[in-house]
Amino acid sequence: MKKKKILVAASTFPRWKDDTEPRFILDYCIGLSRYYDVTVLVPAAVGAADREILENVSVIRYHYFPVHAWETLCYPGAIVPRIKEKKIRLFLVPFLLLSLLYHLRKYEKQFDYIHAHWLIPQGIMASFCKTPCLVTGHGGDVGELNHSVFRLLKQRCLQKASAVTVVSAHLSAILQKQYGYDTAQIIPMGCNTRYFTPACRVADYFSQGSRKVVLFVGRLAEKKGVPYLIRAMQRSDALLVIVGSGPLESDCRSLVRELHLEDKVRFAGPMSHTQLRAVYASADIFAAPSVTAENGDVEGFGLVILEAMASGLPVIASASGGITDIITDGENGLLARERDWEQLAAQINRLLDDPGLAETLSRAALQTAQRFDYAIIAEKYADLIG
Repeated sequence: MKKKKILVAASTFPRWKDDTEPRFILDYCIGLSRYYDVTVLVPAAVGAADREILENVSVIRYHYFPVHAWETLCYPGAIVPRIKEKKIRLFLVPFLLLSLLYHLRKYEKQFDYIHAHWLIPQGIMASFCKTPCLVTGHGGDVGELNHSVFRLLKQRCLQKASAVTVVSAHLSAILQKQYGYDTAQIIPMGCNTRYFTPACRVADYFSQGSRKVVLFVGRLAEKKGVPYLIRAMQRSDALLVIVGSGPLESDCRSLVRELHLEDKVRFAGPMSHTQLRAVYASADIFAAPSVTAENGDVEGFGLVILEAMASGLPVIASASGGITDIITDGENGLLARERDWEQLAAQINRLLDDPGLAETLSRAALQTAQRFDYAIIAEKYADLIG
């Protein structure tokens, strides 16, 4: 039987092999390709191929500005942080929207179904197409921009969609409160548990000697809460390794100097998916100190938490956004209040002082990660798409 053809539209995607950009959409498409003929439609990026086969997934990158060197709205990072970094990039938004709509309309007749990741902009633009469309909300696209014209466009998106999913119960509650939309299914993105494993551990990978390593992986942006984790290191003898970059990197480095924590905090920069295998597995604790940002942006789910769990790490995280869909305090991880760096420090020291608890949480974390393997997640989406 011939497979259905699915067009997956997204705006966060690897630009090339071993890119440092998040690859959860690629991993999702790899899992989905068991059921469908999958093509991904994403914005162009400087230095990236217009068309390619990336890990057996067909990729189309559409251009959205006549001067291709100026196509800097989406990478690295995400659209909203890119605009905050340089306000002039706001000028590129209408070009991106019009080009996305043009290419969706151009290709839709070749496909049986569209899966639009993020309500803004992919879901909104897909609502102007005739092909059946599943829309998935991931975080800020649900929690932010719920006023004026954006509200009307998101409402249209929800009404026109064949189905809507969100990656956490927290986002489902926002859709119900803001739009009275109560039929969204909760299906998260996942983790490749055959790729991230404890077997990737490398002894003294961080050259830390006898010190334990607390690891953070992610964008250095407000909702990630990294400054609170840095402050927590005042009360710990561990080494904090920060993997990632972003708009708050300079502030975070300044805070480290202000608190005289240069010997306790190491900035490792962004790393590729391949590099992260050993990084996760070679650490001792994973920390995700996420917070609700001033604009309401919150952690939609927390895929790096799953990757850390699959790598055998006990996890300490804030009880923020969709994180509580993954972690139950004291069962498969430890939770702390948002912005409470003292409680965060206490939880870190609790694990450092109790190897038995760390081992118990690590085993439970491995079992949790298995439930979110992409083979399982892709099957859930295939059941929904039909």
